Amino acid sequence: MFDTISGLPIHPLVVHFTVAVPLAAAPAVALAALWPRFRAWAGPLPLALSLLALVLVPVTTQSGTALEESVKETALVERHAELGGTLLPWVAALAAGAAALYWLQRRGARSGGTGGGAPSRAGAALVVAVLVALAGAVGTGVQTVRIGHSGAEAAWTA
Repeated sequence: MFDTISGLPIHPLVVHFTVAVPLAAAPAVALAALWPRFRAWAGPLPLALSLLALVLVPVTTQSGTALEESVKETALVERHAELGGTLLPWVAALAAGAAALYWLQRRGARSGGTGGGAPSRAGAALVVAVLVALAGAVGTGVQTVRIGHSGAEAAWTA
């Protein structure tokens, strides 16, 4: 299913989206976590980017597995495959944090910015959402770069 399109391996075609989208989503979610004005302005954009990344990662991982079976097995290819399997949990945390931030932003906008009688719970929820979003953003950014670098090494090292 995730082997080729018109005879070309899918993995090198989709991998560029799976680098660009998470590397766009991570700073957008981090900004939304740290800057309430940006969070209000951006609306669902950080969430949409993180959800797109969440869809792209398994597609890229599966296409990479299909490609791995047709290329020479090397330590670099094996390392890239191992690292590739580590991105999904970070992107899931990124999406969860983005969803929580968006939900809290919408809830705050509907209630006129008040905590609805429970400011301590709303504040605690925001702290948790910010921490999850920032952990997801940092992890997603770091792992995307590590995986991309290992893939480039595997592809371009003879």
